[in-house]
Amino acid sequence: MHPAVLAAMLLAIILVLVLPRKQAMVPLFLIALVTPFGQQLYLGGVHWFVLRTVILTGCVRVAAAKKEMRVAGSSNTLDKAFCLWAVSRAVAFMLLYREGGAVVNQMAFLLDALGGYFVLRYLIQDEDDVARAAKLLVVVTLIMGAGMLNERLRGVNVFGYAGSFSVVPQFRDGQIRAQGAFGHPVLAGVFGATVIPLFFWLWKSGKARGVALAGFAGSTAMVLASASSTPVLAMIASVGGLCLWPIRHYMRGVRWGIVLTLVVLSLVMKAPVWYVIAHVDIVSASSGWHRAQLVDTFVKHWPDWWLIGTKNDASWGSETVDTSNQLVAEGVSGGLVALFWFIVILRRGFGALGTARRLALRGQDRNQEWFLWSLCAVMLSHVVAFWGTAYWDQTRFWWFAFLAIIPVATMRLHSAQNERQSAAPIQADLDYWQPDPAALPQPAQADGQPTTLVDDAAHV
Repeated sequence: MHPAVLAAMLLAIILVLVLPRKQAMVPLFLIALVTPFGQQLYLGGVHWFVLRTVILTGCVRVAAAKKEMRVAGSSNTLDKAFCLWAVSRAVAFMLLYREGGAVVNQMAFLLDALGGYFVLRYLIQDEDDVARAAKLLVVVTLIMGAGMLNERLRGVNVFGYAGSFSVVPQFRDGQIRAQGAFGHPVLAGVFGATVIPLFFWLWKSGKARGVALAGFAGSTAMVLASASSTPVLAMIASVGGLCLWPIRHYMRGVRWGIVLTLVVLSLVMKAPVWYVIAHVDIVSASSGWHRAQLVDTFVKHWPDWWLIGTKNDASWGSETVDTSNQLVAEGVSGGLVALFWFIVILRRGFGALGTARRLALRGQDRNQEWFLWSLCAVMLSHVVAFWGTAYWDQTRFWWFAFLAIIPVATMRLHSAQNERQSAAPIQADLDYWQPDPAALPQPAQADGQPTTLVDDAAHV
């Protein structure tokens, strides 16, 4: 670990422990996303990466909160799906390798996944916290965008001076592929692409328009400097998802249209439908063919991985050890159960956001509807990126942070709906027991003025 990184990590640890909850996410986000990937200390047989160490500090902070600890939207199905995904993947990996090193490795994975996710759930409690996180992401994209542009123009990766990777950038087809502090150029570009809808929300809501414009500039620089097709496609998904706003009431038809298109393509194509990926070549020398072949071999070799994953994927074909597809990576690492729960996470994330957006529409809350639609665009961008890469560096922390935002963004609308549903039976009982005035017995007339029991009751 570089001495400067060590000093920054120690400062971040102190700040995470002593700052108020709302400000504690500032050092956590900055140290997790800006520190060059791979910076670590090897202690007790465990690789203590900077991110892992700060997450452990966050867990201590959460444990110290005790009665004051509160997790927004705690009773939601996304949390349960996330826990089941992480545990099933870890258990499958340990059963596959059956050795002490695998146990240590997966305990570290659970610390990164469950620890990181629930620390973020504790730190992000309301919409103001989401806005604060979005502004921190702007800072990160500005730092990374400037560093990656320098890397692309001057051929020097300044983050490589920390010693995690080479100062000399990666080349492909004569082009520099900038990676900044991330583990790979594709992952750096994907990070820049998937945060764009959050910046649009900052601009649309008027919370920080100047900051949002700076974020757009940083994200665009990251995508272009990475010189990779997957980030460009993820960026198209981010912008395209936002542009679908005018037809948001017809998304069911759009989804069925996509399904029918895939069915038609599978009937007319000679190869399986996933070979459409092979024809995507936005940046020169893109490896779309490798992505399509990877999915094809993954499907054909399902007996090898469906139970608890496999460690023989390198023997499937050329470069199949490079599982540059998130769905394939889930199956290879955790088997069918882990893959199932990962897909459930995607399904429940989209479902929660879609249901909340419809509730916002009924309440005529346009700002809230835009907020939720922007988050849907972020999710769409992630799903597109999953077909071209698997997250394993700082990008995974951003993915966990986004999943932690979903319950916060939807809890107010879902809580209001549950209260209305709970009140409906009570109101029905009151309506049932309300007496009908016409059915009540009428007393004798007095002084020529008819009276009723209802009138008497009102008088009293």
